[in-house]
Amino acid sequence: MKSIGVFCGANCGNKPVYREAAERLGLLMAQQDIVLVFGGGNVGLMGAIADAVLAAGGDAIGVIPQSLVDREVAHQGLSELHVVQTMHERKALMAARSDAFVAMPGGFGTFDEVCEIITWNQLGIIKKPVAFYNVNGYFDAFLAMIDHAVAEGFIKQDYRDSLIVEADAELLLQKVKAYADATSDYWVDFKRI
Repeated sequence: MKSIGVFCGANCGNKPVYREAAERLGLLMAQQDIVLVFGGGNVGLMGAIADAVLAAGGDAIGVIPQSLVDREVAHQGLSELHVVQTMHERKALMAARSDAFVAMPGGFGTFDEVCEIITWNQLGIIKKPVAFYNVNGYFDAFLAMIDHAVAEGFIKQDYRDSLIVEADAELLLQKVKAYADATSDYWVDFKRI
């Protein structure tokens, strides 16, 4: 596993623990030579994790739509910055450049991104690990909703079981690596996106 796509907030949230967690994950990724692939912003948890990766000598690849560049939120110090036209292009390029995915605390954009990637796995468009960095129990209610959907027969238990959930950054990376190592195919079926 060479890269992780991280979905996270353009805000830092109300508690310092979220920013600290982003910085911790970024540091560990850099120390383990894991490339960060993210939304390319310099704000919120996006900016925090990118800054941490770069400060520790790691590589960060940003993918950002032109409309957000126009708002001056693009991170200017990245290893690579890809400017695309749409959010759909952003997600497709992030999927192609990432060997695995981690959702950190965030809002609707984060929920959209991680749910789309889970769906792509379910449909066989990709075959890559998906993890929730459950800082401060942030995803507990979200995961309870998924469990409710399983109980009601809308999501198969196998799909729920495939999701990695961890509150500790080091353990999170260990679990993602183990899952990724067990999955030899890193591919994206672009015809089905």
